[in-house]
Amino acid sequence: MSDVSVMTRGDPQTGSGYALELRDISKKFGALEALAGINMLVRPGERRAVLGSNGAGKTTLFNCITGDFMPTTGAIRFFGEDITVFPAQERIRRGLRRTYQISLLFTGLTVLDNVYLACRGVSRGRFSFVRPRRGDALMQTAEELVATVNLSDAINTPVSELSYGQQRQLEIAMALSGAPRFILFDEPAAGLSPTERVELIKILTGLPSHVGYIIIEHDMDVALRVSEQVTMMHNGRIFKEGKPAEIEDDAEVQALYLGGNADE
Repeated sequence: MSDVSVMTRGDPQTGSGYALELRDISKKFGALEALAGINMLVRPGERRAVLGSNGAGKTTLFNCITGDFMPTTGAIRFFGEDITVFPAQERIRRGLRRTYQISLLFTGLTVLDNVYLACRGVSRGRFSFVRPRRGDALMQTAEELVATVNLSDAINTPVSELSYGQQRQLEIAMALSGAPRFILFDEPAAGLSPTERVELIKILTGLPSHVGYIIIEHDMDVALRVSEQVTMMHNGRIFKEGKPAEIEDDAEVQALYLGGNADE
């Protein structure tokens, strides 16, 4: 395990071989420096957890990666392409997806309708007003994604009638639309019951091996069970990286995460 705020693997100048590269990312809001000197390399298919107490800068980091915020300094590369100034929709078209802490669902529509619209939204025919015909390829894909997150029994249920845990499962199905190459999961276990968290772990660990992700999660037990690499943040900086077992046993991490000084 390393105490780092620098890139620790590969050549940061080449841009080759990584799904996601963050180079010296900072983000300021006036006098507040929310992120400072963030460097990170994530391989294709890698599952990584980003942990830290409130105020660590985790959500700000996600917002910079997805294009919701532009970094004040630094560069972001996605599968070798510089996307630093790309708007969010261009990043989505290149295979980057995200879920949010607050559910963004069409509560008046069914589970299948929500997933179908997500698939349609990243397809070439997204601006067409033609209703799907029987055997529509996107509808079949939507049905498969519903099954992937174990919601087939609720496929025709209005979202307003789903449990909170089922809504989070639905968000994962929507994030999987359009064959994503990488997904950012923002607090997917927040508000879930112990049983629902077990189901979430099964879904995340069962995703196709080529789909990498970063998960922000306050529940350390969930985060460590679904990741192979962990990045710890504090006050807008990376201060430690390592394997889940290393992070779990680290005294400094335990003191910070369990006792933590929060500023976010």
